[in-house]
Amino acid sequence: MNDLLLTHPFTDVKKRILELSEQIKDSGMVHIHAPANLSGLLALSMLESAFLDTGMKYRRRFLPSDQHIPRDERRQPQLPKDGLLIFIAPFEDTWKLDELPKTDYIHITPLSVSVRLGSNQSERRGALDVVAQCAALAAQMVPNGQKVRLLRPFASTGLWLREALDTTFDPIHTAVRDHLREEGSFRIVPLPEVPSPAPGMIPGLSERMLSRLQKGWQKMDIDSRSAALSELILPTLTHPSLSTPRLEELVWHRLMIGTSDVDVMSQIFLTENEWPEDSGAAKIHASKLADSFLKTGLLLHS
Repeated sequence: MNDLLLTHPFTDVKKRILELSEQIKDSGMVHIHAPANLSGLLALSMLESAFLDTGMKYRRRFLPSDQHIPRDERRQPQLPKDGLLIFIAPFEDTWKLDELPKTDYIHITPLSVSVRLGSNQSERRGALDVVAQCAALAAQMVPNGQKVRLLRPFASTGLWLREALDTTFDPIHTAVRDHLREEGSFRIVPLPEVPSPAPGMIPGLSERMLSRLQKGWQKMDIDSRSAALSELILPTLTHPSLSTPRLEELVWHRLMIGTSDVDVMSQIFLTENEWPEDSGAAKIHASKLADSFLKTGLLLHS
């Protein structure tokens, strides 16, 4: 694996990640608390993978997700009697690093970071989500751990779950995605090269036309493929529920892992749709799914 901390999105937070890594290593016992939603599960699992690889003592706990907490209430961390608490808050407001309050626990929350793009190095700001932070933290603790490497392809999925791509191009997501591709965590393919993409991800897309395109894709040249894809997605362009940046990702940048027939974003989509609404059921579901995820490196199996 290549070092995520050397990428532009992590420039502002590199020092913090290194310090947190040492703080965790120095603790005898770690408690990980995260909400029982998909972002919480992904972030928690990244850290748990490192603890399993190193043999560190830990306990995990899934908390009620934000949708089960009244809007006027703020989730308060419950400090354990022994050990270090890591409190993961995926959908808390984005903090500037220098404004993050001092706490008796490790607070993993979205952080505002800057990246510089293009030949003129223009600055763009965005939010570095908790899943990417936890993936970088896990890799820092055990760079080539078996479990850490197994979950690595999902390091950019927290950014996908955030709303940034619903409005504009997200430089943070693109930078992390490209880094993971270059290190070989996954390969990027266009939609017709995904054997079993989840239906319903692109409103207005003809599944029948996609199926026909998949069958003839390998025999087509580049120009024919481009024309066919343009025809396929034309009816989706006016659909208000899907932004152009997200549509481009779903059409041109599907993330494939190993021999799995289901791309990463399809796994995310299907897992979210199957998530229980009941608070108690969601916590049980999250725990069982985390166990499976840590064993297989997949949220679902093709």
